Amino acid sequence: MTDTTLDAMLDDLRLRTAEMVDDIRRLVEVESPSSDPAACLAAVEEAAALCAERLPQPARVETHLGSPVLRWGSTTPRVLLLGHVDTVWPHGSLSEIPWSVTVEEAGTVLRGPGVFDMKVGAVQAIHAIAAILQRMPDADVGLLLTTDEEIGSTNSRQLILDSVSRAEAALVLEPSVDGSLKSARKGTSWYRLTVHGRAAHAGLDPASGINALLAMSRLALALSELGNHAFETTVTPTLASAGTTDNTVPDRATLSVDVRAWSPEEQQRVDDEVRRLIADESLLQGAHVDVEGGLNRPAMPESSALSLVARVDRLCREVGLTFPGARAVGGASDGNFTAAAGIATLDGLGAVGAGAHAVTEWALVEAIPERTAMVAALVLDLLSPA
Repeated sequence: MTDTTLDAMLDDLRLRTAEMVDDIRRLVEVESPSSDPAACLAAVEEAAALCAERLPQPARVETHLGSPVLRWGSTTPRVLLLGHVDTVWPHGSLSEIPWSVTVEEAGTVLRGPGVFDMKVGAVQAIHAIAAILQRMPDADVGLLLTTDEEIGSTNSRQLILDSVSRAEAALVLEPSVDGSLKSARKGTSWYRLTVHGRAAHAGLDPASGINALLAMSRLALALSELGNHAFETTVTPTLASAGTTDNTVPDRATLSVDVRAWSPEEQQRVDDEVRRLIADESLLQGAHVDVEGGLNRPAMPESSALSLVARVDRLCREVGLTFPGARAVGGASDGNFTAAAGIATLDGLGAVGAGAHAVTEWALVEAIPERTAMVAALVLDLLSPA
């Protein structure tokens, strides 16, 4: 690819910034909590409508194991653009965080539920493909947008792996706080523990009960000690609930636990310890525990991204863009799956902003055309003859 081609593509995308912002608005204004397949389907259909307007071939809306997905292009492309349109935000969040475009100290800022994570990235992917096809009409590039990423990708995991079965690269358009690319990610495990005790009247006969809340509390403290600072392994109890009334010994309690680790060995160690602790009578004192979940996403090793990071560095220098750098992060994405499958994977190619999963969520408009051009240039470089 010539410098002139890159310059022209970036200029074209800058001219389309207003169009991209309006496409983002359309997607943000379709609320799509991961827990609601019908809402996620509406978001996928809106993304498909954008594809119909921006791309020469339509996208396909499909359902896999109950989760809607969008697919565009080959089902097994040489380069896969990967993202999601589900969010952590419940219905009604638009009234709390309405769509807005404001000029702030950082620049022109977009706000709205899911704008940063990752509806900007989904729109960038569509416009990147449009830019690619203008220069390489037969480009073997595909797009997959899922709707269960925020809850572990249980339904879409195999579809993702099937989609990269012959891929040379997977490019993930998750966001980046400082613009840096994500060259490695921790693996994740999720657990939901249900502690069963025995109810009793808290005033008349508390001794006849088995307090599920106390058992859960002892278990939560023990689990929190499983982290390993030296290896940067974290074990974090995150959600808890217990009890039915103020005067009843609780017979049921639930606890959610988040685990992050850089190595499969650490993930397995924690998993073994979790299963040992939930059978530890000194903690349970008559209660018993049901466990859901376990190992979820394997770690994304830095080696999977090195060649792609080097390409982006070169392409940025050729077009005069500042190379954003690359770093390892603790959060996980669907790129963990593709990297573990041996596919060269680069993440963090989406929005620049901050506030993922928070009411402060925002994305920077000025970065959108540059990030879109970066993705398009990388795909063209990967698909061009050596």
